[in-house]
Amino acid sequence: MRRQKVGFTSWFVVAVITICAIATLAPRVAWAHAVLVSAQPGENSTVAGPDVAVLLKYNSRVDIEHSTLMLLAPDGKVGKIAIGSQPAPGVLSAKLTGLVKGAYELRWQVLAIDGHVTRGKVLFQIK
Repeated sequence: MRRQKVGFTSWFVVAVITICAIATLAPRVAWAHAVLVSAQPGENSTVAGPDVAVLLKYNSRVDIEHSTLMLLAPDGKVGKIAIGSQPAPGVLSAKLTGLVKGAYELRWQVLAIDGHVTRGKVLFQIK
């Protein structure tokens, strides 16, 4: 009598497919978090006021409906900033008006396509 190894081949094929699927999908999940890659005004920059255009670029798509911008002014007041158009799926824009000389903190919160919320801030000065 001969014994056959029937289950080994099937198990091996399933294992290889599973490993390939994990290797293929894992990097996409990691890249889906929205990371700020560039900002206008730039981090720790000094810009002329009183009006400043804001352009925030992320490494992935962001949901404009579930994203917010807040501005901390030199007097300590925090105000919500209206998000303008979305020139591209990973870009937010806004217009800051009436800014006075001093240090500002632009706080952002975005919802990425992977469902995760990411927060950050951009510090800048008005001369």
